[in-house]
Amino acid sequence: MKKMLRVITVLAIAVLVLGLAGPVPTRASLLKYETDCSYGGEIKSIEAVDKLTVKFTFCYPDPAFPAKAAFSAFAIHPAAQLQKTGGGGAELLNNPIGTGPYKLQNWDHGNELVMVANENYRGAAPKAKTLIFKWNSEASARWNELQAGTIDGMDNPAPGDFKVIESNPDFKLYPRPSTNVFYLGINNRVKPFDNIKVRQAIAHAIDKKRIVDNFYPPASTVADQFMPESIFGYTPDAKKNAYDLNLAKQLMKESGVTLPIKTTLSYRDVVRGYLPQPGVVAQDLQAQLKEIGIEAQINVMESGAFLDAASAGKLELHLLGWGADYPDATNFLDYHFGKSSSDQFGDKDPKLTDLLSQAAQLSDPKERLKLYKQANDEIADFVPMVPIAHGGSAAAFKASVKGAYASPIAGEKFAIMDNGSDKLVWMQNAEPISLYCADETDGETLRACEQINESLLGYEIGGGNVVPGLAKEWSANKDLTEWTFKLVDTKFSDGTPLTSEDVVVSWTAQWDAASPLHKGRTGAFDYFSSLFGGFLNAPKKSS
Repeated sequence: MKKMLRVITVLAIAVLVLGLAGPVPTRASLLKYETDCSYGGEIKSIEAVDKLTVKFTFCYPDPAFPAKAAFSAFAIHPAAQLQKTGGGGAELLNNPIGTGPYKLQNWDHGNELVMVANENYRGAAPKAKTLIFKWNSEASARWNELQAGTIDGMDNPAPGDFKVIESNPDFKLYPRPSTNVFYLGINNRVKPFDNIKVRQAIAHAIDKKRIVDNFYPPASTVADQFMPESIFGYTPDAKKNAYDLNLAKQLMKESGVTLPIKTTLSYRDVVRGYLPQPGVVAQDLQAQLKEIGIEAQINVMESGAFLDAASAGKLELHLLGWGADYPDATNFLDYHFGKSSSDQFGDKDPKLTDLLSQAAQLSDPKERLKLYKQANDEIADFVPMVPIAHGGSAAAFKASVKGAYASPIAGEKFAIMDNGSDKLVWMQNAEPISLYCADETDGETLRACEQINESLLGYEIGGGNVVPGLAKEWSANKDLTEWTFKLVDTKFSDGTPLTSEDVVVSWTAQWDAASPLHKGRTGAFDYFSSLFGGFLNAPKKSS
């Protein structure tokens, strides 16, 4: 395989090195990582033009790049810390250094995460000097804590408590729009799910309305395709796999497989906006699958282990979902079904990956939608998973908390919330997995990281529109293949200044699979691979 070239400019002296094992640059250096486009990914180069200017050059246009660059998985870390920790290990995963309004004070694993105001933050100081994250998987327990006054806000009240909270003047419910999807994942590398007739039978066997009506809160809807209506790329005229038990049984018969099918249905017992009652929904789906001859044994897994296994394609059937990181089809479709997506659903559909690659490179929204209509139809035919619900969800706070809100992308900024004291306590469904979110996909983990680390751009309060972040301004060339960012003059919480080198090192630690910094927690870096077409120097997968 051709070895990619990486150009490292050290104080204006160009040094050409092999991309497989180049030296880690020092903080004094200015960098340019560069390659040709034969490796198959999107990025061609990332360059520190000067101390506070960074330029990205792509192999093809990317109209969604600002939305991607605002996401917390691409937050900027100090180059010195990444180099010191080798891009992984407990010192990085448990001790983030960022530019955000808060910095980590203490993480008492299994109990609470304590953050305090970052004295080097360039913006307005947080209203509460101390922010504490707690967690409990039971919605009733979170609600009890809120009523007892031991916390100021909570995520995901139980569906039956929405009206109770709304009727109590001491508390306020903040509903979120349904910018998510819950689905039944199917691994087509596991027999007999490699048989498309079996997957299509499953798609028609699920009574989605029954699930939504019985187990979801108000404002939830049945999912007729993978994306909710609020996401660009949803096409109302796309093909739908309607509930039809007789058709499902007929398809199963046509598949020629021997019944019953013995399999495992895995999930994590963690409440999400897309799945408010995991256990009972799993049991209901187990019963529905049995109607067509699939006997699924339920397997409850720890959250981190479950996500890792799903990403690696080690699960047969599984319950998972997705909440919008930004309102574009690339966040939903490319991440899950693109050519560099994870192995969650097994083998890729070449027709689908080609459609998504074409659509992601177009700047004309109308032309993109034509391709997304075809892509949504192909998903319905290929059935990598069965979309079931778009869950309505909410956060609840004491009524006295000023500035409280629920983010549609679950990225609440707690620094603007004022409870009248120096300490704000938030309770969510689960503990963060780590605090190096370049290599995480869990929404509640990302929420914690977002209080500490910042990305080049950001999202507006309460919405998904892109706003300045660590870059005060940005621009692109006409064909959207070159993007230039001008950084703010600010410092990390440890007092070191932010420079363009920190941006280059943070991004290339994910991009270059041969980099000694490409380590993280698992080394998967799923967001980067899925949204940017794969890694530089990626090892070949064994067949």
